[in-house]
Amino acid sequence: MSVVFGRIYTMRDWFFVGLASLTVFVIVPILSLVVSQDSTFHVSQYWVTLIGKIMCYAIVAIAMDLVWGYTGILSLGHGLFFALGGYAMGMYLMRQIGREGQYQSDLPDFMVFLDWKELPWQWWYTDQFWWALLLVVLVPGLLALVFGFFAFRSRVKGVYFSIITQALTFAAMLLFFRNATGFGGNNGFTDFKSILGLPITTPETRMILFTLTGAALIGTLLLGRWIVTSKFGRVLTAIRDAETRVAFCGYNTVYYKLAIFVLSAMICGIAGALYVPQVGIINPSEMSPANSIEIAIWVAVGGRGTLSGAILGAGLVNYAKSFFTQAFPEYWLYALGLIFIFVTLFLPQGVMGLLRKNK
Repeated sequence: MSVVFGRIYTMRDWFFVGLASLTVFVIVPILSLVVSQDSTFHVSQYWVTLIGKIMCYAIVAIAMDLVWGYTGILSLGHGLFFALGGYAMGMYLMRQIGREGQYQSDLPDFMVFLDWKELPWQWWYTDQFWWALLLVVLVPGLLALVFGFFAFRSRVKGVYFSIITQALTFAAMLLFFRNATGFGGNNGFTDFKSILGLPITTPETRMILFTLTGAALIGTLLLGRWIVTSKFGRVLTAIRDAETRVAFCGYNTVYYKLAIFVLSAMICGIAGALYVPQVGIINPSEMSPANSIEIAIWVAVGGRGTLSGAILGAGLVNYAKSFFTQAFPEYWLYALGLIFIFVTLFLPQGVMGLLRKNK
């Protein structure tokens, strides 16, 4: 077992993982729930929500890095997988509102407003938490499996694969915008009341969601590191560098690419499911192609092929986004474009590449 752990990370790396765990599971909960709000060291609910949201994005960035940084597949559809996981959890949360909604009906408020008489088939059993968890991973996973099988089997790669995944995301966004699909149309899902019987807006519930997100991020990081240091991961890296040679050696590259693509989609679904109860809303704008492009920018900023770089990139870009959208909201897209251009021209290995160079 120690050999396996040593292969995944060095002792110094394990120290940082332990420090991150201590921060997420002990320090932040104490500073938020125990320390007085008048204290300088108090962590407000705003920061708990913001950090929790960024950790969800970091999970998506790791998933993106596995397919782009290590396998060489630039997918511009990961925002779709993230949103599908969020919608699956949002359906459960909407069912938990029950008769506490505006119309005091067993149906979600938007269905009553649109004069729906009964739940459509896609909402069956969504009041069951276990079913919602299955949908969170199965819906993105099955979509990635079907789409990826035909795309990889047809040897679609490079910019063509990126364009097709972006088109898939855009088509799904248009579909979810329609009221007839039964997913709330333009407004999506919001006004959640509880999760597993716990009021969703209380500091204690927020902290539970925060720690679960932190655990998911650390678990995703360890899983990703285990994958890239295994034989499977080495084959993925070889596919990125010279797929034709890998195929000539007898490996079926289609199944390797398909496996990591499906796993990546499922990880994004989990991140989306953790994101929705913390942010309190999910709508089709999460499927915007611009969101998927932004995910790729996170990885590029942090450094492709470095899982810790993906986390760093997601944190830096989204912290900058939070600042700009509050101070200069109309300039954020310009700032994002400048960041991407700067990284492309001057930091091709991302921030992690710069840090390694200065060691």
